[in-house]
Amino acid sequence: MKFDGRKALRVKMDHRQPVNLMGSDGTWRRSCVLLDISQSGAKVEVEGTLDVLQAKEFFLLLSSTGLAYRRCELAWIDGTTAGVHFVTADGKKRPASGQTAATRNAIQSR
Repeated sequence: MKFDGRKALRVKMDHRQPVNLMGSDGTWRRSCVLLDISQSGAKVEVEGTLDVLQAKEFFLLLSSTGLAYRRCELAWIDGTTAGVHFVTADGKKRPASGQTAATRNAIQSR
């Protein structure tokens, strides 16, 4: 579903989904609630201070074990709510299109 004028399709969470933000060097961690998520980014409600979010890059930990995560950077802050953009391995922001790389490759190989 598209809302708020976003380019990417976002999934709005119906229930409070606990996640964490963690510094790329592991020196800090903040508990959060995931409000919505898309292929290109997410919106979270952060518990505690937001000063650590000024870091260039950090991780959004989507699982309690830390095995599901996304590298991201801060897009905006509004009170205790923050928006993050996901960053790919080559340092570029993830594309906002609805297609994944696997989908594009499957279409191109036909």
